Parts: sequence; C-alpha cells; structure tokens
Amino acid sequence: MNSGSEQKAYRAESITVTFEARRCLHAAECVHGLPEVFDLEKRPWIQPDNATAERLAEVVRRCPSGALQYRLVEGGAETPDRPTTITRSSTGQLTVRGELSVETPQGVRTETRAVLCGCGQSRLQPYCDHAGPCGQ
Repeated sequence: MNSGSEQKAYRAESITVTFEARRCLHAAECVHGLPEVFDLEKRPWIQPDNATAERLAEVVRRCPSGALQYRLVEGGAETPDRPTTITRSSTGQLTVRGELSVETPQGVRTETRAVLCGCGQSRLQPYCDHAGPCGQ
C-alpha cells in the first residue's frame, strides 16, 4: 500500500497482516473465519501466530473492503482476482476485486479489494465509510 494510509502491522514468523481501521466496514469475515486470530476482546485483536500463514491469507482475502491485507515473509503478496469484478449494491456501494489502481487524495494506491462510495458522501473518498446512503 502507498503512503497516506493509517495501518497497523501484526507480524508472525511467516506472514504480516496489516489493518487499516478507517476502511473497515465490519463485514466480520475475519472474525467469523478465524476467531482464534481475529478476537475483538483481546489486545492486540489480531494474533497471526494462532493460524497457519496459508489459512490466514485465505481469510484475509475475504475482507471485502481491503482493510485487511497481508504479505508473506518470503515476499509473496495477494494475487488479484482475474478478471476484475465490480458489484453494485442496491444502495450504490461498489465492491471491487481485481487488479486495481485507486486514485485517492493521497495519490494512487494499488489494491486488490475495495468498497467504493457510490453516493459521494463518504469522508474517506473514494472508499465507502458508511456515512451516506450507499453505506447503509
């Protein structure tokens, strides 16, 4: 990810998981997928040593907003979905998966997953933050 993001890193021996809280839309894919790693009652709430790198990467890829990302210690990162897909919710939110270049006020970010604002009222443009009708 490029600069301009406020993300926190959680390191294990073979994988690092990063979390950008302001992009989290609380889909809970992480908590449901690996509750032994993603536990909101613990500090830190992400404990990557509690699962294999392969399983952790699989669950992180389920995060629709891209708030969670990972990098393997050997240098492997997430492979973007191909072809790129865009799904529009009934309220206008755009869920995008694939090889993405997203223009933000801080510059262009390379992404593999994002939920983009469709109503223009997000304070986190172009990402959805549930502030407007498209995030409801």
